[in-house]
Amino acid sequence: MYSLINIISAWAVPLFIVFIPLYAAYRKVPVYESFVEGAKGGFETAIKIIPSLVGMMVAISVFRASGALDMFIGWLKPLCEYAGIPSEVLPLALLRPITGAGSLAFTTDLMKQFGPDSLIGRMASTIQGSTDTTLYVITVYFGAIGIRKASYALKVGLLSDLVGFIAAIAVCYLVFV
Repeated sequence: MYSLINIISAWAVPLFIVFIPLYAAYRKVPVYESFVEGAKGGFETAIKIIPSLVGMMVAISVFRASGALDMFIGWLKPLCEYAGIPSEVLPLALLRPITGAGSLAFTTDLMKQFGPDSLIGRMASTIQGSTDTTLYVITVYFGAIGIRKASYALKVGLLSDLVGFIAAIAVCYLVFV
C-alpha cells in the first residue's frame, strides 16, 4: 500500500501537466492562446498588488528592526510562561500572521537549536500548519480585487491565528507530553 501511495504522488503532477493540455486540445480550446491570456491577467494582477506588498514589507521590516517585536515579546513572555507556552515559540505566534518566509526561517532556527523531535520543534511545526499569513493574504487577495475595507476580515483572521496557535500548543501537550 505504501509503495502505491508513493507511485501515485510521484506521478500525479506530471500526469496533470500532460492531461490538461491534451484534454483542452481535444475540446478544441486554443491552449497556447488561453495560457498567454491567463499570464497577461496574472501580470496585471501582480502590478496591482505590488504597492500593497511593498508597504507590508516595509512595515514588517520597521517592526522587527525597531525592536518593537522584541519589546512586545518581552511583555508577553511572563504571561505565556505562566500559561505553559514556551517562550521560544512566542515570536513564531507573532511572526506567522505577518510573514510566511520570516516565520519559516524562525521555525528552521528553532529546529536547528532544539531539534525537530523536541517539544519546541514539534510545537513550531504544528503552529506553522495551524495558522496562516493573515496580513499577507489580506494584502495580496484583497488588494488584487480592490477591497479597501478589510477590518472584519482582519479581525476574524487574527482571531483564527490565535485559536490556531493555542490549539497547536494544546495538541502538542496532549500528543507529545
